[in-house]
Amino acid sequence: MTTQAAPANASLAEALDARERAGRPVRVGLIGAGQMGTDILVQTALMRGIEVVAAADAIPENVFTACATAGAGKRAPELADDVAASIARGRLAVCRGHRDVCTAPGVDVVIDATGNPNVGAEVALATIAARKHMVMMNVEADVTIGAYLSAKAREAGVVYTLGAGDEPSSTMEIVNFLRALGYPIVAAGKGKNNKFKVDATPDAYREEATRRNMNPRMLVEFVDGSKTMVEMVALANATGLVPDIPGMHGPDAPLATLHKVLCPKEEGGLLARKGVVDFTVANGVAPGVFAIAEIRHPRLMERMSDLRIGEPPYITFFRPYHLTSLEVPLSAAAAVLSGQSHMRPLPVPSAEVGARAKRELSPGETLDAIGEYSYRGFALSRADALRLHALPLGLAQGAKVTARIAKGDYLTYANCAPDDKLRIVQLRREQDEHVRAAEAA
Repeated sequence: MTTQAAPANASLAEALDARERAGRPVRVGLIGAGQMGTDILVQTALMRGIEVVAAADAIPENVFTACATAGAGKRAPELADDVAASIARGRLAVCRGHRDVCTAPGVDVVIDATGNPNVGAEVALATIAARKHMVMMNVEADVTIGAYLSAKAREAGVVYTLGAGDEPSSTMEIVNFLRALGYPIVAAGKGKNNKFKVDATPDAYREEATRRNMNPRMLVEFVDGSKTMVEMVALANATGLVPDIPGMHGPDAPLATLHKVLCPKEEGGLLARKGVVDFTVANGVAPGVFAIAEIRHPRLMERMSDLRIGEPPYITFFRPYHLTSLEVPLSAAAAVLSGQSHMRPLPVPSAEVGARAKRELSPGETLDAIGEYSYRGFALSRADALRLHALPLGLAQGAKVTARIAKGDYLTYANCAPDDKLRIVQLRREQDEHVRAAEAA
C-alpha cells in the first residue's frame, strides 16, 4: 500500500499527519530540560508526525525526569555515546553536551530551551553550522544577537525562528495580519499579570518557584520586569516598532480602553509617536496579547462599528491567550516542512534591552545572571541605547564592574566590562559591525 504524501498546499496539521503515515516524523533535538523543555516533551508526545529524538541538559538526569513527566512517549530515553545509533534504534538519545544534539545526523531541527544567553549563542551557532533549522526559545539570546544569527541562518539555507506561543510571536501573528490588510500599527504588546517589583531577588521567591516547578531565578525575571522588557524588544526588533520611552509606559489600562491610552498624546493618549511596543498591567488582559491599528477610511470605520470590533480610528485586536512552550513544536514543524519562520529579527534592530542596577554595585564585582541580585532588564530604543552606551542585557552575566554604579543607574560600557571569553560577547561585536554596514548601505 502506497502512503500518499501531503499536497504542496497542505496545512501544517495535514503535513504532520502525512509525515506520521509515512513513518518520517520531524525529528527534534532539544537543549534544556527544565520547565520549558519538559513542556515540549509532554506536548510532542501528543502530536502526530513530530518527535524529540535527542536532548541535552547541563544535568543529564533532568532529561530522564522530564521524560518521566511526559509519560509513555514515542521513544524511551537512554544515555547515548553514539547519538545517531540511539536515534536509529528508536530511542531518545540523552546527550552529555549540546553539540552532540546540534550535529547529530538524525536531527532536523533544534530547539534551545535553556534561557541562558551564552548557551543559546553556542547552540544556535552549532546548529546553523550543521545546516539544521533553529528554534530559539531563548529570547534573551535573540535580543542580543538575533540579527546576526538570522543572517547566518539565511547564508546556510536554514530557518532561524523564535518559537510560537511566546508573547512576542503571538503578538507577531496579529501584527502580520493587520499589516497584510494595510492597517498601520499604533502599538502592540502584551498584558502583564502583576506590576513590577524591580528589586525582587530569588530569596523571596524560592517557595513560590518550587510550588510552580520553576527555577527561582526564572520566576524573578518575570517579577522584576526583565522578561517583559526582553519580550517587547524581541517584538520591536522583528517589526521595526520601538519603545516610546525607556522602559515603556506600562499603563494600568483595561482592554476596553486600551486604544484610548496607547494612542497619540494629541488625541488623549500617552504616546509621543505611533508604532510602539508596550504593555498593560490592567486585570483581564494577561495572558493575552494585542495590537492597536489605525483605521480611518469611512467605509472601514463604518464596517468596524457594524461588526462591533471597536471604536475607530484606533481599534484593539486581541488574542486572549498564548500557550508558551506548548506551541513551540509548531515552529519546529513549520521550519522543516515549509521553510517558514514564525518570527525573526530584522537586519537592523530598532530596540535594545539594557540593564539597571538593583542595588549599588562596586568596582571589581562580577555580575550574576538575569533574575538574580544585581540588575534588571530595561527596554530602550536603539537610539537611546546608543546615546547611553548601554550594556546589552545578554552581555551582563560575567561582566566586571569597573566603576561604582548606584541603585537604579544604567549598566554601560563605561562602568562594566563584558567577559570577552564568552561566545555571545564575541558575536555581539560581529553583529554591531554587520548592523553598521547595513545602515551605511
